Amino acid sequence: MARNRRELSRGSWLRRMDANGAANRETLAAELAPHELAALGSYYWEGWARDEQLPPQDRAKDIWRTWLICAGRGFGKTRAGAEWIRDVARNDGAARIALVGASLAEVRSVMVEGDSGVLAAAPGALAPVFEPSLKRLTWENGAQAFLYSAAEPESLRGPQHSHAWCDEIAKWDNASDRAMTSWNNLQLTMRLGTTPRVLATTTPRNAPLMRLLLADAKRGKVVVARGKTVDNREILPADYFASMIEQFSQSGFGRQELDGEMVEASEGALWNRALIETCRESAPSAASTRIVIGVDPPASAKGDACGIIVCAMGEDAIARVLADMSVERASPERWARAVARAAEYCSADRVIAEANQGGAMVESVLRAADVSLPITLVHASRGKAARAEPVAALYERGRVRHVGLFAKLEDQMCGLLAGGAYEGPGRSPDRADALVWALTELVLKKGGGEPRVRGL
Repeated sequence: MARNRRELSRGSWLRRMDANGAANRETLAAELAPHELAALGSYYWEGWARDEQLPPQDRAKDIWRTWLICAGRGFGKTRAGAEWIRDVARNDGAARIALVGASLAEVRSVMVEGDSGVLAAAPGALAPVFEPSLKRLTWENGAQAFLYSAAEPESLRGPQHSHAWCDEIAKWDNASDRAMTSWNNLQLTMRLGTTPRVLATTTPRNAPLMRLLLADAKRGKVVVARGKTVDNREILPADYFASMIEQFSQSGFGRQELDGEMVEASEGALWNRALIETCRESAPSAASTRIVIGVDPPASAKGDACGIIVCAMGEDAIARVLADMSVERASPERWARAVARAAEYCSADRVIAEANQGGAMVESVLRAADVSLPITLVHASRGKAARAEPVAALYERGRVRHVGLFAKLEDQMCGLLAGGAYEGPGRSPDRADALVWALTELVLKKGGGEPRVRGL
C-alpha cells in the first residue's frame, strides 16, 4: 500500500495509458472545464511533470544531496527548478534557499519573475513576497530564498542554506575561476537542516564545473536526469520546434543545445565551444567601419559547400562575424550570385576569395554575377589549420565576436586541429576557411583593421 501511495504522489496514474492507448491525463483534460484544467495544471505539478523533472526518490540509506538536470533547451528545466523550490518552501518553514544564476539580472528575470519562474509556479495565496532591494523571497510560513550571482563568488561567503537551485551552471563565467569558486563557496554554505540539497539545471557545455559534476555522477555523488527538447514538443510552439529541428538537428550545436549532450572538444582543436560562447553577442555593440566577405569556392558543384562568411571591423577595433551565407552543392553561377546577394545585403566593401580552385576564373565568375565591389584573390600557401591558428588566437585575445549563432560554421571551427587534421562535419572546413580569409583581411593584414570613411 505504501508503494501505491508513493506512485500516486508522483502522478503515475495520470501518466499511465488507458485501455484505448491514450494517457489518463489526456482523457481527464478532455473532460475538465478550462478553469478546472488551469487549476489542476497550476497546483498539481507532480501529475503533469515528466519523471525527469521530478526529484529523485530516496532509497534506503541513499539520500541524494546533488541533483543535476542536464537537458536541451525548452525541455522544462526552469519549470522543474521553480516547482522544486515551491515544494521545498511549502513543506519547510525553516528552509533557507539559495537561488544562484549567471548574474543577478538573470536570477530575477528567469528564476524568479520569468514565465516558468518561482512566482509563476506559486499562484494565488501560495506566492511568496518578493523584495528586489533585499534580493529575497519570503513565504507565509517563514521559508526564505535569497538571490546570488555566480559572477560574485564572495557573496556566497557567510550565509547558510538548507537548499539551493543553481540555473544554467554551464554558462557561468569561469574567468579567474569564478564559476568553480562560486560552486565551492555555495557547498560550504549548505549546512542547515538534516539533508541539505542542491539542484543544478543546465544545457550542457564543456566547462570545468560540468566536468566536475559529471565525474561526481560516475562516483555516485550526483543524481543526473537527462532530457531533450523533443521531450517537450507537446508544450513548445510548433513553429519554434520545427525551426529548431531544421536548423540544428544535424549539428554538434544541436546535439548540445537540443539533445542535452555535452559535446567533448577534440584534442588539439584550435577552437572550443566554451571559447566561442565567451565571444558571442546578440547584436553588434559597436558600429562597423569596414565589412568584407570571405569566400572559399568549391572545387565542383557536387563537392563541398561554398563558404561565404560576412565579417566586419568595429569602431572598437573588434572584428565581428555578422552572417554565414554559405551555399551547398552550388554551381559556379549559383555561388557567385550568392556572394553578390551577400555583398548587396551587407553593404560590403570587399570580397576576399580563395583562388587556389580556379585561379582567375573565380574573379570572372564573380564579375559575371554582378559583383561590382573590389575583389581580392588570395592563394593558400599553407594548410587550412596553419592559416587558422593566428585567427584562433584572436578569439583568445577577445578580438572577435560572433553576432548570433552560426552552428555549421562553429562545428567546423571546432573540428580544425593544430597540426593540420580536420575532424569536423563534411570533407572540408569550407565555412571556417572563408572565416579565416575574412578575419585575416580585417585584423591580421597590415592596415586591414584601420577604420576608414565609408561614405557621406
